[in-house]
Amino acid sequence: MSGSCALLTPREMYEADRLAMAGGISGTELMEQAGAGVAQAVARDYAGRRVLVLAGPGNNGGDGFVAARQLRHQGFDVSVALYGQSAALRGDAAQAAAQWPGRVSPLAEADLAGADLVVDALFGAGLSRDIDGEALRLIDRVNQSGRAVMAVDIPSGIDGLTGEVRGTAIRAETTVTFFRKKPGHVLMPGRLYCGKLEVIDIGIPEGVLEQIGPSRFENRPALWSHALPHLDPAGHKYGRGHALAVSGDKWHTGAIRLSALAALRSGAGLVTVAAAAPALDVLANHLTAIMLAEAGSADALARLLEDHRRNAVLIGPAAGVTDGTRAKVLACLASGAAVVLDADALTLFADEPSALFEAIAARSDRPVVMTPHQGEFTRLFGAMEQVARGKPERALAAAHRAGAVVILKGPDTVIASPDGRIAINTNAPPILATAGSGDVLAGIILGLLAQRVPAWEAAAMGVWLHGAAAARFGAGLIAEDLPQRIPQALQAVLAETAQDPR
Repeated sequence: MSGSCALLTPREMYEADRLAMAGGISGTELMEQAGAGVAQAVARDYAGRRVLVLAGPGNNGGDGFVAARQLRHQGFDVSVALYGQSAALRGDAAQAAAQWPGRVSPLAEADLAGADLVVDALFGAGLSRDIDGEALRLIDRVNQSGRAVMAVDIPSGIDGLTGEVRGTAIRAETTVTFFRKKPGHVLMPGRLYCGKLEVIDIGIPEGVLEQIGPSRFENRPALWSHALPHLDPAGHKYGRGHALAVSGDKWHTGAIRLSALAALRSGAGLVTVAAAAPALDVLANHLTAIMLAEAGSADALARLLEDHRRNAVLIGPAAGVTDGTRAKVLACLASGAAVVLDADALTLFADEPSALFEAIAARSDRPVVMTPHQGEFTRLFGAMEQVARGKPERALAAAHRAGAVVILKGPDTVIASPDGRIAINTNAPPILATAGSGDVLAGIILGLLAQRVPAWEAAAMGVWLHGAAAARFGAGLIAEDLPQRIPQALQAVLAETAQDPR
């Protein structure tokens, strides 16, 4: 279910709190539950440690005061240091501070040397400015101290919306957050600062998600398992779609071979590589189950796509930055096939992106998926870098502008749809940073589109399977290893999400 994958922006989390309180749960109860959850995590993972709680001036600090009180009741040696003045605290945070029975030290007097564990309750996910001054100096001291740190909600200094560092940030060993993860927990570099992340229940009813209507999600099978292709026992290969992959010249066929094999391994019933005559001999020496077709020109490619059984096409991997490739891209977009645009197919339009967007808009009856890495994204969507704050917002602005699903690749790949949905991927191991890996990803998505998986689901599914396949192989991975691991990754998902045949 997508609700389990939902990521709440800081504003949406405030709304979740408000809706819970409107439903009869007091703010004090929510804070008590949050602080209790932090205390339980400390007692479980850091038993016997001397604890220093760093409390901030808002509700995050209130959570810290509750955790400190409960830990003291459990016999922990606990001290508290406050950023600001106790008299300046308001509402539930002030009440929580008043119930703390011990001394409250000024932040400058925080005794790091006398603590084994620091509980960071300075600033939560809603931080709206860069950290400076006294707070910055203390955070730097904490990071240099070598002490274990548990962050409350999110490490102080990490922007809960973008994952960016605001001036400086706590490097936590563990982070405890509430109800749902925030985008800053899964985006880089925030994900690295969080350490081990735990989400705890503080009594907010699940039903508030329906009222909030979140549009950002962590990319997991529960998000798209409803769209997994299922084989028809009475079906045939054409029922599983016919994918077409467009090759570059004879010196650059490796990329498209990776893509084509990935499309076939992802379940497409048939895969054909289209190429100019000189490249066909090279391709024929490497491919078996994948078919070949001559298409040296845009007109020849358009004729191939007139056969509507060829219902998905990929162009871009090592296609060449030439006028001929540009014409082929436009021929693909003029067809009725689903289109994946990768690599050179994107770079070609860097000087005139509107020509690409207009070609996409001219045929709104078929899906288009674009797969840029950051460099390609900047060349094609440079303006988005200024108008949108944070990687998800940039990808979404680009999806709106292009009228296509945009996959902005990286260790925290973002999949954005023009309808507003955003998925952030978290399962990609660093071994995927290898030549040809992106060509395999484009091929997986091609194969899923050929099976008529909706575009955003195909993109999110493809990105996740790509990461899962790499993780199954492990160290020493090269791109050629990925296609053979796709079936295992796909089978594992199918097994987990098997539906009652009735």
